[in-house]
Amino acid sequence: MLDYLVVGLGLAGISFCEQLERKGKSFKVISDNSQQASLVAGGLYNPVILKRFTLAWNAKEQLDLALPFYEELEKKLKVKLDYKIQVLRRFASAEEQNSWFEASDKPGLNYFLDQNIISNANTNLDSPFGYGQVRYTGRIKTKTLLERYTSYLNDKGLLVEETCDFDALEILKDEIIYKDMKAKQVVFSEGYGLKKNPFFNYLPLNGTKGELLTIKAPKLKESKVIKSSVFIIPLGDDLYRIGATYKWKDKTNLPTQESREELIEKLKTFLKCDFEVVEHVAGIRPTVADRRPLVGRHPEYNNLYVLNGFGSRGVIIAPYASKQLFQFIELGDKLNIEMDISRFTAKHYFG
Repeated sequence: MLDYLVVGLGLAGISFCEQLERKGKSFKVISDNSQQASLVAGGLYNPVILKRFTLAWNAKEQLDLALPFYEELEKKLKVKLDYKIQVLRRFASAEEQNSWFEASDKPGLNYFLDQNIISNANTNLDSPFGYGQVRYTGRIKTKTLLERYTSYLNDKGLLVEETCDFDALEILKDEIIYKDMKAKQVVFSEGYGLKKNPFFNYLPLNGTKGELLTIKAPKLKESKVIKSSVFIIPLGDDLYRIGATYKWKDKTNLPTQESREELIEKLKTFLKCDFEVVEHVAGIRPTVADRRPLVGRHPEYNNLYVLNGFGSRGVIIAPYASKQLFQFIELGDKLNIEMDISRFTAKHYFG
């Protein structure tokens, strides 16, 4: 008898597995790698929504949990994951500079926003109004994390590489049987795959397609993340990640020519050197209309749980939401009401 079955192995699944392992709980993971959002993510952790100069939801509390979480993972997996890197917001006008100054005086935001305007010193970038700097930012190499964690689970015999067969789940009062396995609880962390989950597909998970380019730009020589109409993330070796698009109708993981052209057009408005596109990837972010995660217990089945809906901020939200869910199940602690799926219980019963 296992304590848990975890279905899905993106950032949510990994974060919850870490809660289980650190607390001595037995578990196995079922994953078919069908969801690409974590794999193709930019991986930035940034506490500020730079389009509007507002603080992301629970940003400081989440960041305070996330940084030591990834530090422990680095030790465990013996791999570098967390790269501290400055994020600069490019100003398009003097009005945006003023908005930055106003935001940097607000409680909460003043911890993260540097009040000084940074002049542009890179001749290959057009930024006559300079930049604002966000403090305490960085990038998690999500692809490396997923690959190494998958290998880690495989080596320990904890990964079942298959698509979850929901018809094979037998839900009893005190246990759940899945093929040749028994567990006390099941946690579903499938990302956009939740849409096919008959137990939780009543939840309003929309899914937003994001596409990213990797370019080679030998003349750019930029070491900081630049956020403008698109972001530029330095990867080393003259490579940069460019993104991202937000599309609501297309639900495939296939890159499109339309989004490629959109990203290139926006990039060229402020990048002044030649570049070559060397990679183009796409994935579906698990997004929710109210911009809050989907975490909690099924309205009818007391041993089925969900951990999902992190949108584009999975790197920073996943450790926080996973800890909340674990303490909710094991200790009876209350979930943060804003992400508790009880807010959608009426949809389960009445549609």
